[in-house]
Order: sequence, then C-alpha cells, then structure tokens
Amino acid sequence: MFKMKKNWLLVLVAVLFAFAVFGCGGEEEAGAGDEGDTIVIGLQAPLTGDFAAEGEWARQCVEVAKELINQKGGVLGKQIEIEVVDDASNPKDSALAAQRLISQGVKAVIASYGSSVTAPAADLYDANQVVSVAYGATAVRLTMEDERPYFFRTCGRDDTQSEYFADFAINTLKAKTIAIMHDNQDYGKGVAEDAKKFIQPYVDSGEVEIVYYDAITPQESDYSAAVSQIKELNPDVWFYTAYYSEAALLLKQAREAGVESIFVGNNSVPTPEFEKIAGVDVIAGSIHLNEPMPQFLTFPESKEFLEAYQAKYGELPGSIWAVYAADALNALAAAIEQAGSVDPDAVAAAMRTMTDAKGITGPLLFTERGDRKDIPYYAYIYNENGELELYQP
Repeated sequence: MFKMKKNWLLVLVAVLFAFAVFGCGGEEEAGAGDEGDTIVIGLQAPLTGDFAAEGEWARQCVEVAKELINQKGGVLGKQIEIEVVDDASNPKDSALAAQRLISQGVKAVIASYGSSVTAPAADLYDANQVVSVAYGATAVRLTMEDERPYFFRTCGRDDTQSEYFADFAINTLKAKTIAIMHDNQDYGKGVAEDAKKFIQPYVDSGEVEIVYYDAITPQESDYSAAVSQIKELNPDVWFYTAYYSEAALLLKQAREAGVESIFVGNNSVPTPEFEKIAGVDVIAGSIHLNEPMPQFLTFPESKEFLEAYQAKYGELPGSIWAVYAADALNALAAAIEQAGSVDPDAVAAAMRTMTDAKGITGPLLFTERGDRKDIPYYAYIYNENGELELYQP
C-alpha cells in the first residue's frame, strides 16, 4: 500500500504489556469485544489535562450517540457499551490509555483529540490489530507518512484547512500582508507549514507578502514579545494555527496593545473555552476557520442527535471535534454491521468500502488510507454578542 514505518519501541511495549496481561494463553477479559449480549467499544479522550473540556464534550457526545444506536436495536442485535479511558491530553498517558483498552480485549476504539496525543496510541492499536477512529487528529502525517491499516479519522486534514485559508485570506479578505503564528507542536506547526506552502505561489507572483512566520511557546501567560512584533509589522491578516487557550491570551493581549490586524484562528480555536478566556469584547470581529460547527449542521441525523444532546445536557456540544467522536462511533457501528462481526480485519475493510453510512456530520466515507472523504471548510465570525455566525462579506 505504502511504505511501512512503525514506532518499534511502542510496539515492543505493547507486546510485552499484552503478554503480561494475557499470559501465554492470550485469553481476553470477559465481556470484551462482542462477548455476550453487548459490543464494547473504547473511547480514549482527554478527560484531564489541557484539553479536558474537549474530552468531556466527546464523552457526552459518544454517550448520546450510543443511546440512539441502542434505542434502534443496537448493532448485530446487541447493545453497544462504551469503555472510557483518560489520556490526560499528553502522548505518554495516551500510550497508557491505549494499553489499558488493549488489555481488556477491546477491538474497536474512538481515539483521540490532538495529533501528537493520538499518534502513539494509534501505533499501539495498529500493532495489536485494534481498529481506531480519531475524531480530533488532523495532522497529515498520520495517514500519509506511516502505514496504519487499522487507523481512520472522522475529521479532516490540516492541508485542506490550510489550502482554504490561502484562498480565503487573499481572495476574500484581500490581504496583501500576512502573519502566520504557530506553537511549534505537531498540529499547529503542520497547519502553518501547509498554509505557507499554499500562499507561496501568491508570494512568487508578488500578490502578497508573508511578513511574519514564527512560533510562540505554549502554556505561557505573557505573549507581549510576539504581540509587539505583530503590532510593529501590522499585517492585514494574522493567522494563528494552534489551540484555543493560547489564542485567547494572544488576542486579548494584542487588542489591549492596539493591534488592529484581522485575527483568523484555525479550527481548534472557536470554542466556549476560547470565548470564556478572551471575553466577548475581545473576540468580536475575529474570524475562524472550521469544518461545519454543530449549530450549523442540517442533516436529518444532525437534528436527531442535537435534540437528544440538548435534552440530556441542556446545551449544544462545545466543539465539532466532540461531534466527530460521536460519528466515529456511528462509523464503527455501521462497519461492524456491514462486516457481520467485530473482527478487526473485516471491520477495517468495511470502513473503506461503506457507501451509505450516514452520520451526524454527513456521509461517513473513507479513503484507502483512512481519511474522511469530502470534508468542507467554512469561515465564521464572532458577532458583538460573542456568537458565531457564518462569515458572509
């Protein structure tokens, strides 16, 4: 298919861990997989750590999706159960979370939020022939550089967003000068690099200039040095390509310093947490790129899901990534039904060949490499009340 690359240390750890848990006989824990009257599917999420809010939204979305599936008779006549593990928003605990589900004999997993967090778990799941479906891991390399035959994702890829930004900034916002800022981590750096790549033809033709391309250090509280550079350069558009916590602080400090550039956040920024940290006055007028936000979904499955979620939790999901977690469950349920079993090879084959699986976010169709097909991007703007609207200049 394409060149095999594996993290052999993680693979070795997985093998030793599985041997220690199962012993020579390799027996699975009771109730795992499709034993008895239930089918157990894992959910790996950041329930603690920097992105605990995303993890909790994912847990809630998967719970609602599970209830809807079970109300309709389940899968293969069996009820779905969800086994939840916390990866604490970091790669080390991600590997431990994956090992925990592997040790329980779970054969299909929804995992996880964050590309650098997802990667070590994906390696372990693949080494142990567990189908995993990421819901918030957008780094291109996850499917393009490494061979993971059991790995899929319901979200889009960073290069799609970056290509959209280049066209949007130059042809819609009419930018002549652009600043690109990232956090030097897998996700943010990947979006920034791709954005620079797609803007380069416009730079070569003299239509636009990239006046700033640099990284900030995440989890700091004072970004005055970076803000001062942006203020001095005064770009038409300032594109930030990492997570909402730093984006909120940067934008708040920038507006206090008098920076007037159009702020464009990438698809991990527009969340209730971003709004809470930055404040309504700060975020008003800021533009953000994203796949369809929950409140803008219009499929029949969207209406059913969002009504059930609202009834259970009293509000809508905080991010599209959490809804993608629910659709990861919907995709696995459809693939298991089509395969007629939870056998990982049969389920992975079904994931690649499904043609009529319907999800909350649209048709659940996947490429040979495991990427979601036909993911659209949109621009949104915060109005003066701190509410997101479709950007329609």
